[in-house]
Amino acid sequence: MEMEMFNSKWIATVASIWIQCSCGASYTFGIYSSILKSTQDYDQSTLDTVSVFKDIGANAGVISGLLYSAVTLNRNRQRLGVFGAPWVVHAAGAIQCFFGYFMMWASVVGLIPRPPVPVMCLFMWIAAHAQTFFNTSNVVSGVHNFGDYGGTIVGIMKGFLGLSGAMLIQFYDTVCKGNPSTFILVLAVTPTFVSLLFMTLVRNYDTYSKDDKKHLNSFSAIALLIAAYLTINIIVENIFTMPFWLRVLTFSVLILLVVSPLGIALKAQRESSDSYAQSLLEERGYKSNLAVSSNSSTTENPTDYHPLPSGEGGEAKADHGSSSFEDMNLFHAMATVNFWLLFIAMICGLGSGLATINNISQVGESLGYTTIERNSLVALLSIWNFLGRFGAGFVSDIFLHRRGWARPLFMAITQALLATGHIVIASGFSKNLYLGSILIGISYGSQWSLMPTITSEIFGVGHMGTIFNTIAIASPLGSYIFSVRVIGYIYDKAAAGEDKTCVGNRCFMLSFLIMAAVALFGALVALVIFFRTRRFYQQIVLKRLHHS
Repeated sequence: MEMEMFNSKWIATVASIWIQCSCGASYTFGIYSSILKSTQDYDQSTLDTVSVFKDIGANAGVISGLLYSAVTLNRNRQRLGVFGAPWVVHAAGAIQCFFGYFMMWASVVGLIPRPPVPVMCLFMWIAAHAQTFFNTSNVVSGVHNFGDYGGTIVGIMKGFLGLSGAMLIQFYDTVCKGNPSTFILVLAVTPTFVSLLFMTLVRNYDTYSKDDKKHLNSFSAIALLIAAYLTINIIVENIFTMPFWLRVLTFSVLILLVVSPLGIALKAQRESSDSYAQSLLEERGYKSNLAVSSNSSTTENPTDYHPLPSGEGGEAKADHGSSSFEDMNLFHAMATVNFWLLFIAMICGLGSGLATINNISQVGESLGYTTIERNSLVALLSIWNFLGRFGAGFVSDIFLHRRGWARPLFMAITQALLATGHIVIASGFSKNLYLGSILIGISYGSQWSLMPTITSEIFGVGHMGTIFNTIAIASPLGSYIFSVRVIGYIYDKAAAGEDKTCVGNRCFMLSFLIMAAVALFGALVALVIFFRTRRFYQQIVLKRLHHS
């Protein structure tokens, strides 16, 4: 019975949250980019090239999507626990994470000879590629387990991934004591250990409860609390010099907050224990004694779980697929106009946003920000990233269910906000990066919550992992264009001296004005998607009202 307590979608959700909290290493590039640049003797364009391979690895997750589909579509294997479970995807990610970051650390500290740039790009790609395996398994399993609240669960998973950058930086400040080379070793060990420890708990369950939303909101509240706590810590660190014992104390409180979702999961388990016990008795041959009580509890107790048919057609699949194009495969999806409109919108939104995140430390350096301020900006971007991921999923769910507003409308709004953030950074006024990081982080994070959810609704859940990871290739593609061909090229043209550095607003102003124009174009493309899918989303609302 104790083992059965760990076999539920609530425990699976907590395990996914913990893994997400550890695997957002790609958002901490600004912490160790300077030491990577100096020890490997890179100019800005070369550093941006390496960062683009990070972006390719962290966002081109087609392989992880294919692997997830291969190991989860066969439900008989999944029940037996033989190869057919999401833990296989996590294990593949853990191996890549350790190898990639360990080799980067070894080259930075001189344990191995300085590798050629293509080899360093390979190390970076492997390390970042691990993130797609963690993310795909956690997000797609979450959508499978909470299909009626896809926006909320994607926002939670993507939100904790966004927060993980700030959490890892808190770990860096506490344990690494300002040594960025040690931080690279931390990135090799921490996500690997956490994912191997909890990966077997992440599974798919065909269950439904009317109280799902209530407990998901509790997870969301904890995420907001952690974000607020991290923000306060960062502000205090910028005002006061914190002694080591205080850093240890504040980090310990953070760990307690991260552990707290387990209490929500156990509460959800207790509320469903009666129906769970009844289902066990029915399986053992006591159906006749429970027929009356089972029927009455189904109608009177809204917290009971109702198992849905596995692998069958009918309403269960319609509820979780929520799409008139149910379970398209990748090739069918790529034959549609909506797929390519989403792809173009993501080049504009994710590409320009990621280019900003990769270069925020260099932008701060050119404008005279201190090291502490630059590290704080990287951490704050992670928090704003979380708010966008969480908020877009949560808010779009509310407006979809209550008003029937199509999700692509929010994609258009947030891309317009992204353009505003680029303009703020280009302006170069005093402390502009703090306001710019808020606008960029929130709008960039929103794309990562909206895009997978829209994908699951338009193309179905069956091959969601493969399809949304294919669309996500737009992120590193856009990042390459804007980081290397725009930001890096213009910066190196303006740089002077042997240290290849540039000082002043002239270093990045033109680059961010270009990206602002691109983000506005992305908003227009999202509006086209909105008008194309508006009637379809109205059908989704009517279908859900009918089933409720």
